[in-house]
Amino acid sequence: MCSKIHTTNYKNTFIEVADDCPVDAVEIPPDKKSGKTIANIQYELISENPYKYTSDDVLFKCYAIKNSVTDAALKASREKFFSKGQPCFRASPLAKQYGWGIHHDEKGKIAIYGCDTNEYKTFVDNDGIKKLKAMKSKKK
Repeated sequence: MCSKIHTTNYKNTFIEVADDCPVDAVEIPPDKKSGKTIANIQYELISENPYKYTSDDVLFKCYAIKNSVTDAALKASREKFFSKGQPCFRASPLAKQYGWGIHHDEKGKIAIYGCDTNEYKTFVDNDGIKKLKAMKSKKK
């Protein structure tokens, strides 16, 4: 059986914060009483490992953590997860709510930069990379 595998990976691309992002300065996603949120997990994985993972890696790791996927089931679960299209980092709460821009390097590995940093502004001003806006939270 041959099934299509979808990807969320970009190369040489910067995802800017959403136009309706509610913060002007970057925020670290807070924990909830019920535990880690997707935003927490994404933030920790990327901030502690800049340019180590692709967006596919991070999105699947979040899914695996939230759904308690066992090590033995990781490979099959990843194939099943990407057999359907998944929202890319343009839909991430990091870029929609917390003021983080997401850079995908030439290998597709990602790192995050706060909207109030010089590094963020450098990416926005760089004509040599593709820029996309994070999705808005509200439709108008």
